[in-house]
Amino acid sequence: MSSLLNPKRLEELIARFACSRIAILGDFFLDKYLDIDPILEEISVETGKPAHQAASVRCSPGAAGTVVSNLHALGAGTLHAIGFVGEDGEAWDLRKGLAGLGCSTDHLHATPDRFTPTYMKPRNQNIVGLEGEHSRIDTKNRQTTPAAIEQAIMKSVTTLAGEVDAVIVMDQTEARDCGAVTGVVREYLGALARERSQVVFWADSRRRIREYRSMIIKANEFEAVGNDDPRPGDTVDASELQMAATHLREDTGAPVFVTRGADGMCVTDPDWTPVPGVRVTSETDTTGAGDSATAGCVLALCSGASCAEAAVVGNLVASITVQQLATTGTASPAQLQSQLAVWLQQNDV
Repeated sequence: MSSLLNPKRLEELIARFACSRIAILGDFFLDKYLDIDPILEEISVETGKPAHQAASVRCSPGAAGTVVSNLHALGAGTLHAIGFVGEDGEAWDLRKGLAGLGCSTDHLHATPDRFTPTYMKPRNQNIVGLEGEHSRIDTKNRQTTPAAIEQAIMKSVTTLAGEVDAVIVMDQTEARDCGAVTGVVREYLGALARERSQVVFWADSRRRIREYRSMIIKANEFEAVGNDDPRPGDTVDASELQMAATHLREDTGAPVFVTRGADGMCVTDPDWTPVPGVRVTSETDTTGAGDSATAGCVLALCSGASCAEAAVVGNLVASITVQQLATTGTASPAQLQSQLAVWLQQNDV
């Protein structure tokens, strides 16, 4: 266990974070929080129904943008967003948010034919935590991504692959071929990953993780065994998971990271290595936990970490972000050091 990561080694990796150059390709959503003050509630004259009043509005980059937020908080160097947005106000808010994180939006292509995907999140500002959340309102694209946008995205990733240390692919749109990562783009990425073997190509997909080739993939334990819609209480046997991940490694031709929630991660590179998570006893909000783990893992890989070391860093980041309630959390390098001490103590190292 002690060989996975120690404080000196973590310090070495953190010192290299600022030198990293990373492109994030995928589905950039706008997270739009409406802080509702129930005291100000009015009754609509037209409908007689309650008109909830937003006392404040907060916008931040979501989905692929969550990875950008975490990379920025961890002190990453150069960041580039690759994808598409609509020609709407949400696109302006999204670009502003990404720019505030030091992320270039030169390769975030605008098209009048598509929405800027948005998660609108009303919440009672007087109730802390998840209990204050109202029903969410989503704006998503449900039509096939135009070929012109596919071509623009592939051109952008080709250009940036010669300038970066890693390309993170965030395939978040559930409707097939309606997001930034279509089947055409996915196939192209596999070919480019084989051509640019010195670049870390990392893929995370909500529905199609098994369709990636020649790239590191991150799957949760249910996805790894082919259960894409787990029910509450479902579990995965460790031996079944190891066998499934080994087969995934053979199919993809690249390392596989498997997340197991509070139990941490497992890595095949190609040997099977379980990496325990940090046990968190306080209330948690797992929104964006997988994205924060991705940021930690990839940044560590760019800094020279082994896959097992990167998994530890990813676990540390996720264990910090899940403790931040009713927001998409981030972690700082200083927090990683203190959290590593907790992890080492929990594992009797």
